[in-house]
This record gives sequence, structure tokens and C-alpha cells, in this order.
Amino acid sequence: MAESPASMAVAAPAPAKVYYDGCPGCGMERRKESSKGVPYKELLFVGVTTFASSLPITSLFPFLYFMIRDLHVAHREEDIGFYAGFLGASYMIGRGFASIFWGMVADRIGRKPVIAFSLFSVVIFNTLFGLSVKYWVAITTRLLLGALNGLLAPIKAYSIEVCRAEQQALGLSIVSTAWGVGVIIGPAIGGYLAQPVKQYPHLFHEKSAFGRFPYLLPCLCISLLAALAFISCAWLPETLHKHKGLETSVETAEGSTTQESTESPKKSLFKNWPLMSSIITYCVFSLHDTAYSEIFSLWTVSSRKYGGLSFSSKDVGQVLAVAGASLLVYQLFVYRWVDRILGPIRSTRIAAALSIPIIAAYPFMTHLSGVKLGVALYIAAMIKSMLAITRATGISLLQNNAVPQEQRGAANGIATTAMSLFKAVAPAGAGIIILMGTKTPTCGILSRRPDGVSATEFD
Repeated sequence: MAESPASMAVAAPAPAKVYYDGCPGCGMERRKESSKGVPYKELLFVGVTTFASSLPITSLFPFLYFMIRDLHVAHREEDIGFYAGFLGASYMIGRGFASIFWGMVADRIGRKPVIAFSLFSVVIFNTLFGLSVKYWVAITTRLLLGALNGLLAPIKAYSIEVCRAEQQALGLSIVSTAWGVGVIIGPAIGGYLAQPVKQYPHLFHEKSAFGRFPYLLPCLCISLLAALAFISCAWLPETLHKHKGLETSVETAEGSTTQESTESPKKSLFKNWPLMSSIITYCVFSLHDTAYSEIFSLWTVSSRKYGGLSFSSKDVGQVLAVAGASLLVYQLFVYRWVDRILGPIRSTRIAAALSIPIIAAYPFMTHLSGVKLGVALYIAAMIKSMLAITRATGISLLQNNAVPQEQRGAANGIATTAMSLFKAVAPAGAGIIILMGTKTPTCGILSRRPDGVSATEFD
């Protein structure tokens, strides 16, 4: 009896997936087909690399106030925040102008070369920043560091491409976790290791290199970690498909669809509203988190007469280190349940709403002291960090699910560029707000001491 067309369609085998010998992307696809487990080695590299690349972004915040003072660029103490804002913004300005370029390079020559070059730039220019003795040198090295460190977009794409479909959320979560921990541990490193002659006089002599360059030690430690990650790139597998010139050596796997047959005409990313809306949200929260990082550090080290807490850079580093440790625990053991119950959209909305009362509570902490101040500050910093990483991970998942795989690199590049421009505005804006607060007794978080001394009065 003849078979019906429907039964013939059911019995027809699925098209074969084409593998090209010598193509690194096809090699990765074969590995994922043969191994169902989690790619721990690749994800460990993703985590370490992302962590090393994120450290320089915020490591300067605890000592930024003191660095500007030592560079003798501010004529008055209340002007330090203004100059600190532009120095903090220079990294993001550089990254904002270069991110799309590095995304295009990564799509053309591969993820591995861009990742390796980015780590190498961290080693060189972060060290040079620690050796800066002029304000313009500090800004230039930070600007070049941001422009040449094009890691974020390719590492997000890489974390997706080394994972099977069901593991891609885990890959992006590791990027968000490592990045979040890095931007929190970075200030801790800066706080503990800056001015080592002053903090650890029994270990560092005043006439040593660290006495002449008091902010070199934290930069060297970060550069050393980046150098180790750079060396590990030798064992990093490439994931980009490179089929040109390999058409004669083809291998097929039955039961899978061909990569070529599933490709559809690419939709313009700028007309992809789910992607654009997630990028806009990403930019707004990036501006918020960066401004918070700078204001928090400057606020805590500022004098009590300006409405600050009179902390040392070491005290700030300790607060941020505890916040970073709590963030790591939260992301590894709690976030998966939050995402499973609420999903990325609801969790992002709730985290954004809860951030408002946490931020609003900080100015009132100037009325506390001793144990009460410590408890309130540590709890607020930990909760704020958890809410920030919840938003970042949720938005990253939405961005990468809004585009097909072949457009992820470009989408992440656009997101990184837009986010960097917003982050570039944040430190400068924060510095101006702090300057306004120190000059206007009724304005800003640095306005008036609890005992009523005006912010414009001096010791």
C-alpha cells in the first residue's frame, strides 16, 4: 500500500549538520554534541577573565579622592570631587567609542584574539596608571585602558557559544557574577593596598617605589592577575566559525539541521524592540550603579563636617569586600531560585524597586556611629550589591534571548557601547553633585554634619 504524504514527511530524515574540518567553531559544536556535561574548564576561564578585566574599572574609587589631592590639580578641597569625576569617567569614554569596533573584530577574526589583546592592555595601561604623577597622564592611561579593553562583548558571546542550549543561562550568569564581584572587589583591593607606606609602614619603606608611587601596588596586583589570565589564553579554544577555504573537507552528522539551512535574513538590531528596550534599561541601571560606586566611596572617606563618615580607604575596602563576598554567595546559591520563581523580567523589576529605599537610607547613616553605623552600612551595602547583580543578570538574559546566535556579538557590542557612554557620564555627574553638596549647605548627601556645622566651614 502506498504511503501517504503525511507519513512520508514524518519518516523523512532531518537534514544533516555540516562540519568543516579545521573550523574552530565546528570543533566546538562537535565537542558540545559529544559531551552533555557542563564545560567547567571554559566557564572557569570565562569567570577568571571577566573578573580580571572588571577589576580596574572601580579599583581606583577608594583612593581616587587621595590621588587627586596628591596630584595637586584641585586648588580647594571641595573641588576634588569635580576632578575625580572626570578621571573616573575617562575609562568609560574610551570603552564607549571602541566597543563596537572590538565587537566587529571579534566577529571577523575570532573571540580569542580580542580577549587576549584586551587582557594584555589591562596589564600595560593599568600599571602605567599606578605610575601616574600628573593628572593628564592619569586620564590618558585610563582612556586608553578603556579603549583597548574590548573584552565584555566577546566574552558574553563566548560564554554562550561554549555551552549547550540548556546551559547558556549558566554561562551568562557566570559573566554577570564575575563582573559584579570584580567591580566590588576592585575597590576593596584599592582600599587595602593603596598608600602602603602609610597603611603598612613595617612592610614598605618610604623611599621605596611604593613610597614614590603610593597607588602602584593595587594596580600591580590587578595587572598580575590579568597577566595570568592572558597566559591561560594559550589553552583557550576558539568558538568562531571559519569556513572560508574549507569547503572541500566537510563532515556531516545525521539528525541535525544544517547551520546554513537554518539561517534566515538578519533583522536589523535597531528595529528589534525587545533588544533595544533591554539595552535602554541596561544603560539606565549601569549609570545608576557606577554613580553609586563613586559617590559611596567619596562619601565614606569625606570628612564628617561635609556630611561624610571620615572613613579611611582601608575601611571602605573592608565594607566593599564583605559586600563582594555576600554577592558571590547570593549568585551561587540564591539567584537560581529567584530566577526560577520570578523569571528575569519580574526579578529585574523587583530589584529596581527595592534599590530606591536602600539608596535613600544612606544619608541618614551620618547620624549613627560605632556598632550601629557599622551594622547599617554593611547590611545596606550587601543588599544593594545583591539587587544590582539581580538586575544585571536578568537584563543580560533578556538581551541574548532577543537575538539569534549569529547576531549576539553585534548586539552585545551595541549594548556595551551604549552602557559605556552612560557610565562615562555617571562619574562626572556624581562628582558635580558632590561638589554641589559641599558648597551648598542644604543640597546633596554631603550637606551638613549631624551637629549642624555647615558644609562650607573648614577645620
